[in-house]
Amino acid sequence: MPNIKSQKKRVITNAKDTERNKAVKSNLKTALKKAEAAIASGTEDKAAVVATAESAIDKALVKGVLSKNSANRKKSHIARRANA
Repeated sequence: MPNIKSQKKRVITNAKDTERNKAVKSNLKTALKKAEAAIASGTEDKAAVVATAESAIDKALVKGVLSKNSANRKKSHIARRANA
């Protein structure tokens, strides 16, 4: 445990950031899995589920959980699978 006041604060803020990032990553993974399942089964609402997944990717990008290239790669991958 740190003794310096600013480092004590950093421990607390790092824990908060970690929890937020976990929630965003979990939401992203769930959206991607739902999109992959919809694409594999060929359901009618495939486009809506893919749009939701792309929205989750964009939200993760804005919050700094994903890098720009990683987000674009994931969106490209899902779009290619949906259009194939």
